[in-house]
Amino acid sequence: MAPDVNQLLQMSQSQLDALFTSSPPGPIPDGEAQGTAIIAPGTKFSRELAEFIGVFGWKGKTFDAKRSAITNQISFFGLKAIIGKIYEGPSVFDHKQCIVLDYSETSLIAGWLRDEIRQIGQDLYLGKAYGHQSPLMHFALQFPAPATA
Repeated sequence: MAPDVNQLLQMSQSQLDALFTSSPPGPIPDGEAQGTAIIAPGTKFSRELAEFIGVFGWKGKTFDAKRSAITNQISFFGLKAIIGKIYEGPSVFDHKQCIVLDYSETSLIAGWLRDEIRQIGQDLYLGKAYGHQSPLMHFALQFPAPATA
């Protein structure tokens, strides 16, 4: 059974890395996802930092699969900013296929950032964020479950 966001917040760096490398890219998502920053993984501070960032910083991402574009939701007000391109490609981490969220050609502010995601559950992706090709943090993207008829 796939972990949920709460379980991800309890995992260590090596457990998150192992989950990331053992997971498939999955389909390029479409729609709005709630984001959870995973900082200081495996410590008592991970959940508190995630909650703080969720309130005052990064809220998540909105994917437009048809346009191969992504927009980040930031700030207390949920502003949509920091646009990027989406494509499949090799991971900086393990060179296996992943979904790349690339800001290098679309953002003056975040052009030095690159995110990579892989699907770890039905509506859940685990991501790794990089700055200048160096790992910065993990994050989770939770999409709403599809409505049942």
